[in-house]
Amino acid sequence: MFEHPQYTKIWRTVQLIPLGKVASYGQIADLAGLPGRSRLVGKSLGYVPKNMNVPWHRVLRSNGQIAFPTGSEQSQIQTGLLQLEEVAVFNNRVKFSLYQWQPDLAEMLWKLEY
Repeated sequence: MFEHPQYTKIWRTVQLIPLGKVASYGQIADLAGLPGRSRLVGKSLGYVPKNMNVPWHRVLRSNGQIAFPTGSEQSQIQTGLLQLEEVAVFNNRVKFSLYQWQPDLAEMLWKLEY
């Protein structure tokens, strides 16, 4: 499968989200050096290669909401994966004030690829 270079940047950024933390699509776009491309983040997560470990379930809408419709199979899978990491999900939503990933200076300088 063809890998879009921007997708690779996004996947690598998502891989940096620590266990038990979440980020928004827009935050991932910004940290990947693709400001304003939050929709591209969502699209890229649908094309993650099977052999690549990308914790897609840690990426949410900017209001903390799971992007899949409430009660859908995808929403239930994402909720289950987040709960396994002890992230509380209520009404298809995560409280960003408690769980949002805030990369520290070392991550910003040495791990993120702009």
